[in-house]
Amino acid sequence: MTEKRYLMTPGPTPVPPAVLDAMGQPIVHHRGPDFVAVLERCLRRVKEVFRTESEVLLFTASGTGGMESVLSNLCSPGDRVLVVSAGYFGERWAKLASAYDLEVDEVRYEWGATPSADDLAARLDELGGVSAVFLTQSETSTGVVADIQALAAVAKERSALVAVDAVSSLGAIPCETDSWELDVVVAGSQKALMTPPGLALVSVSDAAWAAQKRSTFPRFYFDWERSRAAQEKLDVAFTPAVPVVIGLDVALGLLLDEGLETVFERHRRLGRACREGVKAMGLELFSPDEDRSAVVTAIRAPEGIDSGELVLTLRDRFGITLAGGQGPLKGKIFRIGHIGYYDIFDITTALAGVELALTEAGADIERGAAVSRALDAYEARAPV
Repeated sequence: MTEKRYLMTPGPTPVPPAVLDAMGQPIVHHRGPDFVAVLERCLRRVKEVFRTESEVLLFTASGTGGMESVLSNLCSPGDRVLVVSAGYFGERWAKLASAYDLEVDEVRYEWGATPSADDLAARLDELGGVSAVFLTQSETSTGVVADIQALAAVAKERSALVAVDAVSSLGAIPCETDSWELDVVVAGSQKALMTPPGLALVSVSDAAWAAQKRSTFPRFYFDWERSRAAQEKLDVAFTPAVPVVIGLDVALGLLLDEGLETVFERHRRLGRACREGVKAMGLELFSPDEDRSAVVTAIRAPEGIDSGELVLTLRDRFGITLAGGQGPLKGKIFRIGHIGYYDIFDITTALAGVELALTEAGADIERGAAVSRALDAYEARAPV
């Protein structure tokens, strides 16, 4: 019998059967009427999930490809930009900006810290202004979710464009593109949008389009205007990942049928259940213990336990795939993802596996309490 496997990483995430079924149908031509109908519906649905009236561009790429498109369309050589960085993916914004030879300033925090709007305001005032501020909503390397609304507000007050990495957060926690005045929001298909990897999605505000017209960077595949012109005619600039677009259309329908507020509440409850189960074992959280931390739970490995070895044991012994630490946190933390197609029993399975693996490794943990505490926390409508 094939071993049952549980994918509990912050991306890729499990894909609902209805999405897999749609993707398994015979391939259609990307410029034919069958695909045009799917593309039209997908583009309409994705704007609802982004909470925007602006265009959302689809690229066959990873989330990083979408992020790179922001640099090449929003900026020009020598522009001064500011990156708020508190982990692996905040640092990616800085590396991308440096690769484009921009003048990069940072508000840099230790990994695990939560960015502050006051710190951002002070740095912007000190610099006397920047052309754009780059933010990360969900820092999956640490489990921290930043207050994008507050951060964006201080940047907009100082006339900076705001670009947000929402690759792991869009569809799991609120991201109000228009009402928070976010100029660019980047997402990926493989996270809370419950679709396999392959698509980057980029929303572009009127102010960002104006900056795009001024930008002098060379670009071709990631040219926003080229993609917008095609999408306005329900066409695509280049051959897309046809099955992934078809799957995304179905996944977006599932999210909207459930209702975004219901989806957000489910994620809050799953995150709370995971954190409470972790604490019941006597483990220490690395990510903040707050309902906003609804994307991924980061946990410190017990003394003497290498988190990378723990992740391998869980995969090989129990078929449970978690994520290890990245960068300076490698070997020190492990992460349980709960964005997208998850329910409470996925959380309890992961917690039970962690308990068994740590017990076998000789860690001193509380046995038998994690699952019941997680179930209680999930049922509670307020933090326990």
